[in-house]
Amino acid sequence: MTKANLDGSAPIFDHLEELRRRILYSLIYLVVGAGFAWTKVPQIILLLKEPLTHTNLYQAGKLQLVATGLTEQLIFSFTIALWAGLALALPFILHQIWLFIAPGLYPNERKYAGPFIVGAGLSFVAGMAFCYYMIVPPMVKFLVDFLNGTVGAIFSIGQYMGQIITLLISFGLCFEIPILAVILTRIGIVNHVMLRKMWKYAFMVCLVLAAIITPTPDPINMSIAAAPLYVLYELGVLLSRIFRVRPEDALESGKLT
Repeated sequence: MTKANLDGSAPIFDHLEELRRRILYSLIYLVVGAGFAWTKVPQIILLLKEPLTHTNLYQAGKLQLVATGLTEQLIFSFTIALWAGLALALPFILHQIWLFIAPGLYPNERKYAGPFIVGAGLSFVAGMAFCYYMIVPPMVKFLVDFLNGTVGAIFSIGQYMGQIITLLISFGLCFEIPILAVILTRIGIVNHVMLRKMWKYAFMVCLVLAAIITPTPDPINMSIAAAPLYVLYELGVLLSRIFRVRPEDALESGKLT
């Protein structure tokens, strides 16, 4: 038996090698996704610009999107391709994450691989779609038409696109709350009773998050953002109860003797 086997360093190096492999594959998926998204940047820009076209200021010809620097168009094009590529590659990256953690799970827990990957991917897309159709239009209209066309506006296209992308990604991540609740429940970190007792704190966190990710001071847009976040938390509590670790499950997996 070697010294590495005696001190347990070999398994550690094996885990590090496995982690390196999964990160490498994830980066490859990200590069491929970003490469495909790069070919669609003009279409994505038109999609992100769409909420502006419904404002009174834009329709009156008093609003322009401009590049304020020589490299701004190139930089925000890279940014758009990167985030769009991440959205496209997310299911494959989640699969790599699952492959890394699966060896440490019990056999009956590995069956959640498919639901985890599909659920997390769909939740992320649903969050971005909700933000794009329900949050961004009223927010943009409120901010752009705030002075009812009294003054014109010239927006930096990089800054505008950056703010919209930040909103989309934020809501995509927030919609992962139910999936996260299920995973944490199955591995024993939380349970539905604990989550139910924390509802007041969760409600306050949702209000704070809504205030942060929605750059408007009006309570209507903040409520539109906060309400679905809290609904997601309640859905997480429900799913935590449904997928809770029961005594018979623990006995089957060997967690209880």
